[in-house]
Amino acid sequence: MGPFRILYLDMNSFFASVEQQLNPGLRGRPVAITAVDSESGACVAASYEAKAFGVKTGTSVRDARRLCPGITFLPSRHRLYVRFNLAVADVLDRHAELTHIRSVDEFQLALSGEARSLAGATGLVAGLKAAVAAEVGICLRFSAGIGPNHLLAKIAGKLEKPDGCRWLGPENMPEAIAHLSLDDLPGISEAMKARLYRARIFDIPSLHALDPRHARLIWRSVEGERFVRMLQGMEIPLIATERGGFGNSKVLAPEYRDPVRAYHVGRWLVEKASARLRRDGRVAARFSLQVSFLSGGTWARNVSCFPTQDTAIFLRLHRALWVRLWRSVRPGAVISLGVHLGDVDLLTARQGDLLLPLAPTELTRGEQVSKALDQINARFGDGAIRFGLNAPHPGFFERG
Repeated sequence: MGPFRILYLDMNSFFASVEQQLNPGLRGRPVAITAVDSESGACVAASYEAKAFGVKTGTSVRDARRLCPGITFLPSRHRLYVRFNLAVADVLDRHAELTHIRSVDEFQLALSGEARSLAGATGLVAGLKAAVAAEVGICLRFSAGIGPNHLLAKIAGKLEKPDGCRWLGPENMPEAIAHLSLDDLPGISEAMKARLYRARIFDIPSLHALDPRHARLIWRSVEGERFVRMLQGMEIPLIATERGGFGNSKVLAPEYRDPVRAYHVGRWLVEKASARLRRDGRVAARFSLQVSFLSGGTWARNVSCFPTQDTAIFLRLHRALWVRLWRSVRPGAVISLGVHLGDVDLLTARQGDLLLPLAPTELTRGEQVSKALDQINARFGDGAIRFGLNAPHPGFFERG
């Protein structure tokens, strides 16, 4: 049996578990984490005690209170959860070979030596569970998946929750996951599921038996062939991808939903995204804005520009798109908004411009100012100096 190469760890009800770890009074009780402190908000995480009553991610606060009258609601503290993520990662890296932090609550490790056998891998999992409990907290538990590649290990990690450990490999595939639906597999969206149905692939055994070359045609990409070969147990390395862009999006709390207030949140998102663009040594040649309304509907536009990392330029483009939005639809209450810096490239690859004048890879004056502000904020704290008025909106519903 084996050899196994990948161990995938999925933290159990991570956000709620962190809160229960910090507050012993919450242990054993149903807890839900909310994005906004409002009855109209939704749960972004729930403890297993709450899940037993049917509360899950996406359940509205109103419905969660109805399903579980004794539930405790807590506002999301994303920075706190990131600190616990790093604490768990530190433990894993000291006891094993941590290769990827997949998300705030998922980790991927490489198996070697004795750990490539089933007995060795399960022994390692037991040791890691004990180490995390002792060094981070007894409430921090995870489910583990063992496999010959990252896809099967990730699927295995979802099979037994909480605190489980399962393995997948050619020896027990596809029978071990034949009960799952196609879209239970990571990477199979509703659109891909429909495409598979049109190809008369209705279940996982049929997908597992598919000729990988046929999968390439269904996916219209080599990713289909890679997916099926991994499902069949082949070791396929992860491919490093080029960064497609830098963005942030935000579901707004009620007090931020007025369009003027939402506009200032957007300015804050622009500053955050452009700062990350500079940290990565890149420039962007396209700015996009997306605004969704409480009454329904979404407005989205984008505009091109000279490749830049100047926050002031992106803020001007942000304002121009809001003006266009205001003139076209007269926005009502805003439920969410997002900004995105696209068409990115390395600063070192930027060509010069004789009209500015600007030499290749040279920073413009505005980019120099932006870089100076980054240095000030790094020393004195995020937001110590800003590009004019904005409205910081901390919270979980933030991506990018």
